[in-house]
Amino acid sequence: MNNSKSLRPFFIIWSGQALSLVGSAAVQFALVWWLTQETGSATILATSSLVAFLPQVLLGPFAGVLVDRWSRRWTMFLADSVIALATLLLAYLFWIEAIEIWHIFALVFVRSLGSAFHGPAMQASTSLMVPHEHLTRIQGINQMLEGGLGIIGAPLGALLLATLPMQGILAIDVVTALFAIIPLLFIFVPQPEKSAEELATGQKESYWTQMRQGLAYVWAWPGILLLMLLAMLVNFVLTPVISLLPLLVSDYFGGGAWEFGLMQSTFGVGIIVGGLILGAWGGFKKRIYTSLMGLVGLGIGISLTGLAPANLYWLAVVGGFISGSMIAMVNGPVRAILQAAVAPDMQGRVMSLIGSLATAMTPIGLVLAGPLADQFGERPLFIIAGLATVLAGIAGFFIPALLTVEDGRSNTPPSPDEETSPEEMQPETGVSSA
Repeated sequence: MNNSKSLRPFFIIWSGQALSLVGSAAVQFALVWWLTQETGSATILATSSLVAFLPQVLLGPFAGVLVDRWSRRWTMFLADSVIALATLLLAYLFWIEAIEIWHIFALVFVRSLGSAFHGPAMQASTSLMVPHEHLTRIQGINQMLEGGLGIIGAPLGALLLATLPMQGILAIDVVTALFAIIPLLFIFVPQPEKSAEELATGQKESYWTQMRQGLAYVWAWPGILLLMLLAMLVNFVLTPVISLLPLLVSDYFGGGAWEFGLMQSTFGVGIIVGGLILGAWGGFKKRIYTSLMGLVGLGIGISLTGLAPANLYWLAVVGGFISGSMIAMVNGPVRAILQAAVAPDMQGRVMSLIGSLATAMTPIGLVLAGPLADQFGERPLFIIAGLATVLAGIAGFFIPALLTVEDGRSNTPPSPDEETSPEEMQPETGVSSA
């Protein structure tokens, strides 16, 4: 890839998307709070979360094939546009006071469905717009954005609720969405090269053929399979545990809303700091080392939160900060690995499949975590989940297929100069090794 390629088009699109996400974070908080105030029903809130999960879990792999078949630029444009139109319709229903609970669920479903298309399309486009040696840094910036959204989403949503009616908040989200939509009308987003068969016949393979190709592509690559299993494991053990944080703060540490808010904010600050470090440093030359070390650190942070004595709440806060910063170190390099190693015309399918399977682990873990916490308390679950994550990270260093995931799908032994060397544990310098 040409290292002199300008990053300006990518960052114009990225900036618009980031601004749109800020509006979406505020709306998400406002809608959840509205449902809470109007219904006071845990069942309604749980159903809302389930509606948000299902499209990406059930439809993600199918959407990934379409992302690889369609123009990624117009896929992002249509996904953002449909979400904006659905939000505008909901604002109108609030304005005429005709809103129903199912209307909220419908918007949540449309948002999740749009994300199932937009996320893989944006991730797959990144690898064609950004030189490969900068991918880890870009993912560090993305982690900073995710952490920032976690910090500002709730207070911004609360501020808007205090000053605007719901239709006004939804209108702001539509306006910020325009910053994501309009640049896509003018900026060229590269497409992967056409296959030899398509060049020869002028026709794409059928949808189901491409679906089978995507599954076979992943199945034939042990390193990617192991990355997928690792993502599933982390989501299974950690996401449900993090959902128990309010109970840990209140039942064990005897804290209230302020202490819980401090823990959440510190977690978000940790993600920003981790993303900032990753963006500036770039990680180890072999990206998987950065992710595995981050996984070990993440497990230590989660365990520390559970091991903190009841009178040392600040130690749990430190554990939360460590956990947040290490999440950036885990996620950023993994996404960069997929963008750099997976063939461009396969990225939509591969990323959607991994995302869907990892996300599917969350509700399964939630079903198990509740009864276990009721039986044994929250602390043991934090400690066990943390230790399991540490062991998974350490074990990764002893699995050759995982350590060589960035070398491609070839099963042939590496040549002597491709063998892992101590130099691969050195930080990236921003200069491509290719």
